[in-house]
Amino acid sequence: MASLATHFSSFLFFFPLGIRRLLCSSSLYLKNPSLYRSKTWYFSEPRWKNFDFYALLIALPIASFSDMFLFLAFSGHPTLRFAFLHQSAVVFIFWVLVILIIFRESFDPFAIPENFIFIFAGISFLIDYMVMGEGITGLGGVVYDLLGKLTLVCAACCLYLSIIPASFSVEFLLSSGLVFKGTWALQIGLSLYSDTFALKGCGKISISPALGKTDLKCDLEEDRLRGIALMNLLFIGHAIVVFVASFVLVGLLCRDRNLRCGEASGSLLAQLEFESTHVRTIPEFELE
Repeated sequence: MASLATHFSSFLFFFPLGIRRLLCSSSLYLKNPSLYRSKTWYFSEPRWKNFDFYALLIALPIASFSDMFLFLAFSGHPTLRFAFLHQSAVVFIFWVLVILIIFRESFDPFAIPENFIFIFAGISFLIDYMVMGEGITGLGGVVYDLLGKLTLVCAACCLYLSIIPASFSVEFLLSSGLVFKGTWALQIGLSLYSDTFALKGCGKISISPALGKTDLKCDLEEDRLRGIALMNLLFIGHAIVVFVASFVLVGLLCRDRNLRCGEASGSLLAQLEFESTHVRTIPEFELE
């Protein structure tokens, strides 16, 4: 089950996350491409600059328990009722992912390998894909199918980075995919769950408690087909805007060092300098 508020929350989760990853990963890559390695989270110094991470640490369990409460309180069709449970489980899994990241950062980096966290993130996205758009048919099903494909892209990128963390192109695709997933979730919320931005000839998405299905009712078949074509066109428009903006952002970071973040201070710089020093000392030992 979803609503405009749910999709707006997804936008607030994925869009800033994608922008942050794109800024920090690009900054780190531009500092020294040969030593670049993707990270599950790009922490900054001082700690208060990571307020978005700590906000997720608090907000995700609240959202998960809210969906669990709705599951217990809802008395409609079992398909619709269990949609709340599945949504709660997905949010809880992403919260566990955040817990793993902060445990690795705060306590022992060697206790939890970074590639394991990438694998866990990939599995989280796969689970999200499996329960996405559950019980939604018709035009709504087409729109959620597009969101599902973005989720699969994010899952594939995470699994790939667990094997080859030095691939900046895949990190770029993951970051842009997260931004795209956020903007498209917002678009779904506006187009399917609001009267103001509803598709022409169609109303808001409606629930059939007896059948356990959710669909977007349109007056005519032509309205439904036009709605599908328009949403496909909007999806292409989102893709163009997101990827062009991502390339422009990387270009700006390449031209102006003052815009870069993450690698200029804190643990990222310390690790990079350590690796750089280690690489420079290898030839000396070989000569001896």
